[in-house]
Amino acid sequence: MDIREGMGVLELIEQMGKSGVLGAGRMYRATKLLAETLDDEDTAIFLSVAGPLVPGGLRKVIRDMIENDMVDVLITSGANITHDLLEAFGGRHHYGMTGDDETLCQQGMGRIGDLYTKSEDFAVFEKEITKIMSEIVKKENNLNIRKFLTEIGSNLSDDESILKTAARKGVPIYAPGLIDSMLGLQLWMFTQDNDLHLDASGDMSELSDKVYSSKKVATVILGGGLPKHYALASNLLTGGVDAAIQITMDRSETGSLGGAPLEEAKSWAKAKAGSNLVTVIGDATIIFPLMLAGAMEMNKR
Repeated sequence: MDIREGMGVLELIEQMGKSGVLGAGRMYRATKLLAETLDDEDTAIFLSVAGPLVPGGLRKVIRDMIENDMVDVLITSGANITHDLLEAFGGRHHYGMTGDDETLCQQGMGRIGDLYTKSEDFAVFEKEITKIMSEIVKKENNLNIRKFLTEIGSNLSDDESILKTAARKGVPIYAPGLIDSMLGLQLWMFTQDNDLHLDASGDMSELSDKVYSSKKVATVILGGGLPKHYALASNLLTGGVDAAIQITMDRSETGSLGGAPLEEAKSWAKAKAGSNLVTVIGDATIIFPLMLAGAMEMNKR
């Protein structure tokens, strides 16, 4: 690789392309594939987001991708939705706190690696999400998770919110593990006194319709877990995705889906024979912003 002063992101990634099958080479191939899928009007892009990527700095990245028509379907965890709402209600994710975890708990601080949240922000979250659910149940009390999240997004005032932007742009958000989050806890508490029911299986009809109506589907998988499986399995009935990019730090030895190479999905017909698949091992909060910046620059040429 030839590293020079004043290089741009794409120039650096193209130099990485000279590194064969190692990580840098994979970075280049994944960037090239992302550029191709973003530029292909016939390809629907399913963005799968696991892990604490919203508090980890990708909130605006994901929001802007939705705003700029780079995402057709978002599949994510209840935790990322919760943290988007935390900021939409005026809360923040903090850095540089000190003290051991027991002390942090006593101070009303929760820790995510080196990111921190304040319990007072969650108190505001609980109050505001209860208000929104009260408005939703006035109109409808039996809806699928996707519609529930769309209704929440439609009731937000923060233009930088992922949920609000997705609701305005008509981009569906699916969160099959929604109950496993602070939002899920508030939902359960709300249903103790209110008649609100979410139909998790109801999402599959909508998602299947999207798969069948798309000429091609590409998945961009940040992290693994349930969102990854939901994105891939939703394409099972059509023989699998046409292309996929995976950024993960999980290992394959344990047999976990998060660490499984994308090629394994071909055995389950979750990725088509001949599909273009690239896995990059590393931290998505580092790799994906570089990859997206490089792909956007490629498509401007």
